[in-house]
Amino acid sequence: MPDTHHPRRGSMGYSPRKRAKSITPKVRSWPDIDGDTKVQGFPGYKAGMTHAFVVDYRPHSTTSGQEVRVPVTVVEIPPISVCGLRFYEETHQGLQTMGEVWSSRVDEELQRRLPIPKNPDTDEMWERIERDMADEIRAITHTNPKLVTSIPNKSPNVMELRIGGGTIQERIEKGEELMGEDLDYDEFGREGDMIDVSAVTKGHGFQGHVKRWGVKLLRHKNSKSIRNVGTTGVFVPGYTRPTVPQAGQMGFHQRTEYNKRILKIGEDGEDITPEGGFVNYGEVNNPYVVLHGSIPGPSKRLALMRDPVRTKGVEVEEPNLTYVSTESKQGA
Repeated sequence: MPDTHHPRRGSMGYSPRKRAKSITPKVRSWPDIDGDTKVQGFPGYKAGMTHAFVVDYRPHSTTSGQEVRVPVTVVEIPPISVCGLRFYEETHQGLQTMGEVWSSRVDEELQRRLPIPKNPDTDEMWERIERDMADEIRAITHTNPKLVTSIPNKSPNVMELRIGGGTIQERIEKGEELMGEDLDYDEFGREGDMIDVSAVTKGHGFQGHVKRWGVKLLRHKNSKSIRNVGTTGVFVPGYTRPTVPQAGQMGFHQRTEYNKRILKIGEDGEDITPEGGFVNYGEVNNPYVVLHGSIPGPSKRLALMRDPVRTKGVEVEEPNLTYVSTESKQGA
């Protein structure tokens, strides 16, 4: 008898594979950091990819210390606006909202996304907050897509960004300083840092068993179909188990890439825009960041960068970037 062992095809790590509820990435875990208080996340728009030459900073690599060519991703990072603060209290059921404070200076563009409080009494909101009971502070921020010519949708994306480092009182004071102000990328990261990037992947719609899970085609003598599964399971139990590969939604899922190094932070987008612009994106007109490797999602997709949660064995050092390609990506 032949060996009946057959390893399953396709990972169940992200099941069920449903469409993401929102195009705005959601962070479910924020790392604790030491040092000065700072905002632990920052959004940007994926412009595209190119290649660069960098001195290999990986100590155990076979090309360590040598100049190598690596793929890089360019993310446009216009400033974001801080419109409020939200306070959380740690309970036996997890973090519970204590209250929030909205700034009196809120961009009118936010009206596209949600109703803005008219003439909010900021002082009264602060009086309702019991500062001594707060365990976590997050800044309510929104993007400014009106500054990005390549993004067709001009409705801001609202998200919460954790304020970490220092004591709770120092975080509250940091939040008060940022209220109603625009936040630049320098408040979040610097060249050489490691970050995690979350985004919604490219959607492929409803796909069949073979493309979605990678199962083999049935043999040519099969009477009904070839691009199908051989069986959906046994008679007992009398239902199809979720581990059986079936057709359904493929793509448009939120995914996170861990430990992406910041190779360069620039102010002038013309320095990084290739000839003819990025494919399906165009020119970069705002500050930008160059990341080592790829990130989830197609061009124009909103990506959220945060402090890394898996820092074991990762050293922060300033990269030696010698060249970034700006040749045309149009295939001509």
